[in-house]
Parts: sequence; C-alpha cells; structure tokens
Amino acid sequence: MDIVLFVNITSRAWAMPILSCLHSGIAGRQAPLLAATGASRTAFVQSMDHLIELGLLERNPGYGHPLRPEFRLTKLGKTVAAIADKIHDVSSEKDWPLLRRSWTLPVLTSLHKPSHFMGIKRHLPTITDRALSQSLKSMEARSWVCRSVDGAARPPRSIYSAVNTGGLISQVIAPEVVLS
Repeated sequence: MDIVLFVNITSRAWAMPILSCLHSGIAGRQAPLLAATGASRTAFVQSMDHLIELGLLERNPGYGHPLRPEFRLTKLGKTVAAIADKIHDVSSEKDWPLLRRSWTLPVLTSLHKPSHFMGIKRHLPTITDRALSQSLKSMEARSWVCRSVDGAARPPRSIYSAVNTGGLISQVIAPEVVLS
C-alpha cells in the first residue's frame, strides 16, 4: 500500500477502528459496528462512505435488506484491515483518540527510523508544517515520539524518534506502507 492511500484512509477518524472490527470478525452491519467502535452515527456513515469510495468496502450483494445493508471488505480492504487490527493489538483504548487524528498514523509510518522534521515532511507531501508540528507535539506529549537535538549539525536540528506505543505502531505499519 502506498502512503497516499494510507493518508486518505486515515483522514476519517473512524476508518481504522471500523476496519479493525471487520477484520476481527464483527458483523458488517451498522448496529454491531457502531456498538464496537463507539462512533456517532454521522461520523460512522461518513467513514463508511469514505471506505467504500476508496474501494476498501463494498455492500454485500447477497444480503438484500435495503435499509439495513451489510458491508464486506474488498481484497485491498482485507490487507488494510489486517494492518488496522495489528495497530489495535499494540494500542489500548486510551490511545484511540490520538490514533483517530488525521496525521498520527502517517507521521508514525515515516518515523520507522529517526528523522528530521523535513525528512518526515518529504515522505508526506500533503502535510502542512503546522499540521506536522502539532502532530509531533501531541505525540511527544503522550511519549510516543522523542525529540532530541543534533548539536553537531549547524544550525542544531531536532531529530524525532518513535518510542513506546508510537514505536510499536511504527514497527507494525512501516513495513506495510511504501513511502514515496
């Protein structure tokens, strides 16, 4: 999977939890998925529409009720859902608010090895400096990212590394996502 698709998937807050639930065997209908994820109906519907648009989910043609459709993973969706489930396995419920933010997972993907700010930005061409800075600060506050200063460089530059839960998540997703 390429980084652009991964960024598109993570742009909806509930996409990864929904995919993880589907991978773990929860029925692909609205009620069970809402109960499992805790998403609001509006956010859930938007995330489901987004996942269908990306080609990760499809309506199950063998399940006929038009008001209560059932969804299933596509071939690509199964691959992404497996990654989402691995992320779910190495994180806890208190980590999900941070994981649902748009840039957390793409930034952690680019931190598979220690990087400078511009090195991270190079892998994520659509991220703004402000969004990257805020994302790094929020992960640093949760001890998912460690910032150190390279004093030997002129001018001194910050080096960011994924640690603790952030490091585990980075190790899980980095081999699966191709950075540009």
